[in-house]
Amino acid sequence: MKYIPYEVKTGKENMQIDSDLLDNAITNDVTEPIFRLYGWSPACISLGRNQNDCFLDYDFLKSQKIDVVRRLTGGRALLHDDEITYSFICPSSYLSQGEHVISSYKEICRILIEKFKKLGIELSFGTNKQIKTGFDYCMLLSTGADLCYKGKKLIGSAQCRKQGYILQHGSILYDYDRFLLEKIFGEEISTDEITCIKDIDKNITKKDIIEILTLDF
Repeated sequence: MKYIPYEVKTGKENMQIDSDLLDNAITNDVTEPIFRLYGWSPACISLGRNQNDCFLDYDFLKSQKIDVVRRLTGGRALLHDDEITYSFICPSSYLSQGEHVISSYKEICRILIEKFKKLGIELSFGTNKQIKTGFDYCMLLSTGADLCYKGKKLIGSAQCRKQGYILQHGSILYDYDRFLLEKIFGEEISTDEITCIKDIDKNITKKDIIEILTLDF
């Protein structure tokens, strides 16, 4: 597996790097998976590939110095701020069930499950819940491909597929500002639904997470 070292970039730069890595893998028939970790500066909202942005107050976002970018992947919006983001690129044939979307999510996410065990954090797959479709904030949605801690969503992931290759990336919440999220999305953020690393164990640092995720690469 090829590892791209952790770096902090703008939202536009991060999405361009993922796109370039995917296109390069396709062009060169790369068979080795690519794993990348990154952060965001300034904070940035990423919109799903086909998501409408009408719910956003761009004047408010500008006042908070929050950027907006559109992802290659689908799903709903995320605020990327105090988090670690991962991306994983591979040909679908690399995975045992790469043609099956949910199975491929889970196969990739099992890498994260095994890594987080080393931090004493036992993650499990989420369950599909009955939800109202009006949610714009991705972390309020629950699917069988999410990773949860004690039933609360910690890591939300999304995929896109192009010419036989998969790009999956996801947001690992280190901490979050519930009131800022509610202001941006106009939705109640329930601590019964989502969690973050600082809530699980305040002694775990971002450096600890990065080191564990890159161990053995």
